[in-house]
Amino acid sequence: MTTPAPRFAGVVPPTVTPLTEEGEVDVNSLERLVERMLDAGVDGIFALGSSGETVFLTDRQRDLALETIVKTVGGAVPVIAGCIEPTTRRVLDRAEASTRLGADGLVVTAPFYAIVGPHEVERHFRSIAASVELPLLAYDIPVCVHTKLSVDLLTRLAAEGLLAGVKDSSGDDVAFRQLVLSITERAPDTGFALLTGHEVVVDAMMLAGASGSVPGLGNVDPAGYVRLHRACVDGDWDTARREQERLTRLFRIVDAADPATTAGATRGVGAFKTALALLGVIDSNAVSLPLRPLDADETARVRTHLELAGLL
Repeated sequence: MTTPAPRFAGVVPPTVTPLTEEGEVDVNSLERLVERMLDAGVDGIFALGSSGETVFLTDRQRDLALETIVKTVGGAVPVIAGCIEPTTRRVLDRAEASTRLGADGLVVTAPFYAIVGPHEVERHFRSIAASVELPLLAYDIPVCVHTKLSVDLLTRLAAEGLLAGVKDSSGDDVAFRQLVLSITERAPDTGFALLTGHEVVVDAMMLAGASGSVPGLGNVDPAGYVRLHRACVDGDWDTARREQERLTRLFRIVDAADPATTAGATRGVGAFKTALALLGVIDSNAVSLPLRPLDADETARVRTHLELAGLL
């Protein structure tokens, strides 16, 4: 019997949300960004994730960003939409909006801010799965929600058909490898998508059995990640390693910001947006408050990495 292929697989970049200097969604820049990804051959788009600054945006801004992405994609690839909220009821509100706006799948974290345990986390995912019609993917990002999704929980929900996949941004590659084995042993016929968000070890995770990647750096170099993925699928591991090493060097743009005055999202999203502005894809490197855009000296460091990667 042939194991079904995951519906959500390959290179699925989590789009940044370009903003104007006034803090509004820059629709024209977002359209160019998505068109560039499609031209590069990506296999899907993840809207309103961490790279998309979703927790900083209002519902109106989220709706506009998702609507723009869905219209620009035009059905060419699946669009999965982040429904990143602290509680179950708020997630369901975002899920309803995402469904109405044309998303093909929903991405949900464990609850956050409120203190919860494993029983509440499981109830959260089961309640959402029972209330939505679209495929549901779990987003494992403990650095932000302070809960690590267990291998056992993800496998059980996959085996029951309640989860269609996971976007693993835990940084715990041992747990991801265990999850791959667990899905293979206990839920092999579910088409469960195993997507790594660890953009500097995509080749290793693909060798371990990942279905694909959700690389934030894929905003900057989607074509590079497509080449990397195809090399992995073809079993051309020498080519994959070389491409991964080039992308890993490019990932040093996140170190361009002054560590004394920046952390977290400013370093990542700020660097991605600065690179995209230098490449002429988006009009501004503006980010949401309280983040700050990279300054001239930091931008110059990003430019150097783009040049070394062959993008400028």
